[in-house]
Amino acid sequence: MKSFLKYTLATITGIIISTFLISIIMLGILGLMISSQDKPVHIKNNSVLHLKINQAIPDRSSVNAMEFDFLSFELKHQLGLNDILQNLEKARKDDNIKGVFLEFGFITPGIASMEEIRDALNEFKSSGKFIIAYSNEVMSQSAFFLATVADKIYLNPVAIFEFIGLRSEVMYYKGALEKLGIEMQIVRHGEYKSAVEPYIRENMSTASRDQIMSYMGSIWDHMLEIISEARNIPVDELNRIADELLVKNPQDALNLGLVDAIKYQDEVLDDLLIKSELLETQDLNLVSFSEYSKVPKTRDGKGLAKNKIAIVYATGVIGFASKSEYSIGGPTFVKAIRAARKDSTIKAIVLRVNSPGGSAMVSEHIWREIQLAQNEKPVIASMGNVAASGGYYILAPAEVIFCEPTTITGSIGVFGLLPNAEKLLNQKLGITFDVAKTNKYSDFGSIYRPLRPMEKEYLQAGIEKTYNDFVHKVGEGRNMPHQEVDRIGQGRVWSGINALELGLADQFGGLNTAIDYAAASVNLEHYRIVSYPQYQDPLEKLLQTFSGDIQARKLKKETGVYYQYIENFRNVIETKGPQMRMPFRIDIF
Repeated sequence: MKSFLKYTLATITGIIISTFLISIIMLGILGLMISSQDKPVHIKNNSVLHLKINQAIPDRSSVNAMEFDFLSFELKHQLGLNDILQNLEKARKDDNIKGVFLEFGFITPGIASMEEIRDALNEFKSSGKFIIAYSNEVMSQSAFFLATVADKIYLNPVAIFEFIGLRSEVMYYKGALEKLGIEMQIVRHGEYKSAVEPYIRENMSTASRDQIMSYMGSIWDHMLEIISEARNIPVDELNRIADELLVKNPQDALNLGLVDAIKYQDEVLDDLLIKSELLETQDLNLVSFSEYSKVPKTRDGKGLAKNKIAIVYATGVIGFASKSEYSIGGPTFVKAIRAARKDSTIKAIVLRVNSPGGSAMVSEHIWREIQLAQNEKPVIASMGNVAASGGYYILAPAEVIFCEPTTITGSIGVFGLLPNAEKLLNQKLGITFDVAKTNKYSDFGSIYRPLRPMEKEYLQAGIEKTYNDFVHKVGEGRNMPHQEVDRIGQGRVWSGINALELGLADQFGGLNTAIDYAAASVNLEHYRIVSYPQYQDPLEKLLQTFSGDIQARKLKKETGVYYQYIENFRNVIETKGPQMRMPFRIDIF
């Protein structure tokens, strides 16, 4: 028996030591793999820059633009919009780069990001270099919108070409909640603040449908105008193509003038070889954007300058804690703004917002810090795909606000919700509650009973105050009367085109435009860019990915496109206090 225990203990100890050593070795190897991404790359003559758009594009790249997926044991690359724009500007002046090869996959990013990339590609074309667009799989509408900047658009013979117009689909939970015995108790201000409608309705309200048709219609019209000019097809004809579902296959797209040719991938690569001025016996030099990011920039003085412009990236839902690089945690974000404000070498701040909003309290904390920064140095706001509700609240103090025509913004409204699970608990599960309390409303906020009239009045008073604060701060920042902000507020969502007309934004333009404006506002010719909030140490991030994100990644992988609904439910469950949040998630494909 002693021998058995002895060998068992030795085996367990050996397993523990082996696991520890293997983990250390793996982390060391991964650390080396990640650090190796920073080595500079030399580009050959007659190269072609390859931009493959087949995944979401965040505003900002990760620290090493690489993430290790412990489920598939692969290093995955997610390049940010900032590096894509910088690479295109760098390539425009690079004599080794002959052109850009755009290749589209199943997933495309937000339409405003696509428009920023399109603008940058237009600037790239001004150097006389070529752009070829191709899809081996799917050419979505937003992909086609971007592809029209190219000299030629090619499709694989079996690729899918989508051109059917835009739609908005909202999932409603009222019926499911009733079956479960849960009542969502709602308080809100804003006729159009429809974030709460999925919990209390089975379909769109008239106000919600009106606002959707308004901003969605303006975005579609804008897309059609650009496509029409690029492809020399009248807007009415483009609408007819969509209304009658005329594109059933790539040949239809070719016949209608939407694309230039149907080709296999090897044929497209042969064309690129010729356009690169290489011989048939030579190899095509395709350079990925991730690889090109490691090519040193041409020295123009910016890299050596003492003066800086800070870009503060506000990406994701606004809450109390920062769960990832793509969420806005109040304390972390406030600290970042404060650091940029107090750094005397930072002469201007560009606030890049890509957020549907979130906690009203945290939005107020961030607003205060941005207001303080604006009092000391210029704060220039740049809206991404979405800068709505709390996402608009935080940029209201900015000196100038830039947006894309396809940006989603507005949603100036407030709501709060509290579930009443009395029926679920009592009748369906047989769970009852009793309470001892010192005062009449000491059990206020419990989920086991409905709200009393006085409690509803109390909550509504808080919502009204928060809404009035919202309207006041927007009016103060935009120099607009309270009544005017209230008129265009009421929770209504607007497109960037609407925002410019209504005075919620000042100019069309993307991140680069905002940076140029910030530099000009403080008379800077030579400067360097610094980004906030600052990232974690790469190894620390790797450990966090290993320990904390595996479950979420596994769930996301298993549920695919439906993960967004799980995420929405989770965000609702975790909400605290009044919310300044977009009524729904918007994806334009």
